[in-house]
Amino acid sequence: MYDLFLRCGAAVEMRAVFLGISLLAFGGAGLLAGGSANAQDPVKVDAKHYKVEFENDSVRVLRITYPAHEKSVMHHHPNSVAIYLTDGKSRFTLPDGKTQDAPMKAGAAQWTDAGEHLPENVGDKPFELILVELKTKKAAAK
Repeated sequence: MYDLFLRCGAAVEMRAVFLGISLLAFGGAGLLAGGSANAQDPVKVDAKHYKVEFENDSVRVLRITYPAHEKSVMHHHPNSVAIYLTDGKSRFTLPDGKTQDAPMKAGAAQWTDAGEHLPENVGDKPFELILVELKTKKAAAK
């Protein structure tokens, strides 16, 4: 009887280990595929303000336009370079609720680290910019 208990216990333990490994593998696959599970693609969740101009294996180029006093939704960008086409006044709300004001100067270029934010045009004029999102390359199989 004790032998049967040990075998059943080992089977249950092995199933638990397999389940744990499976959850880690599938959960980790989501992180490897491009960020946190809650990260939103701005083109999908806010097509009114975000348009793909060009895309290949290395970059995705977005044209971003915001009329005066318009707001987006929380979304994610990978590491990027922003090129401002117009002057503007923006405010970014971060996932923790903090805000950052970010003035824009036409012709300026700026590096932006990957992250989530909710942008808003807090100015009285529309603004426009190009955002070049960098894609990470997967290591080549050897």
